[in-house]
Amino acid sequence: MTAETPDYLGVIDHLPRGASLKLDYVDWAKYERLLDEVKEKPGLRISYDSGRLRVVSPLPEHEEYKGLIHDLAVVLAEELDLKLETRGSATYKRQRDSKGAEPDESFYVKTAEAIIGKRHIDLTVDPPPDIVVEIDSTNESLWKFSIYAALGVSEIWRYDGKQAQIYRLVDEAYVESSSSGSFEMMTPTVLTEFIELSKTSGQSSARSAFRQWVRSRRP
Repeated sequence: MTAETPDYLGVIDHLPRGASLKLDYVDWAKYERLLDEVKEKPGLRISYDSGRLRVVSPLPEHEEYKGLIHDLAVVLAEELDLKLETRGSATYKRQRDSKGAEPDESFYVKTAEAIIGKRHIDLTVDPPPDIVVEIDSTNESLWKFSIYAALGVSEIWRYDGKQAQIYRLVDEAYVESSSSGSFEMMTPTVLTEFIELSKTSGQSSARSAFRQWVRSRRP
């Protein structure tokens, strides 16, 4: 089918939390027009891959988990004296690749200096984020990996509701890794441990425990 923006805006408006809408044969102009149409509707995640468009309406737990992961990254940067710029669910897109995506969270670490003060990221001139975060407790994000690879994102942190994985970009594809390339102390086991702790002890306790853990292991 050929989708016109007005045909599916109504569907998006009534998309239940945790649901997704998949469309094929959507050209780049319609994708950009949709991004503009829904910019006042926070919470949606829109991805585009060479004509395939997917809109996801995350569950509240997505915000809970991605919020904690954001806080853990901030703690790491503070305790290890590293620069960190967070850009949340910003839209990362590049027309020449015909790809775009909105992660649950995104971090600039090694390239933080390059985007300080920038409110809009243009991947034709700006670097992609060093890390994107995908929460997969309700929707599968593996199909987005090819988008992130084309855009040059170095690393993906993925949490499926039970376990975390870290993937690094190697030769234009992601391979599962035992640690983060931007935060060497962060491993899938550590990320899982403190997310799970937040479920039983709360986010404040998890943040505090993580800070103590970092301090006990930093050089």
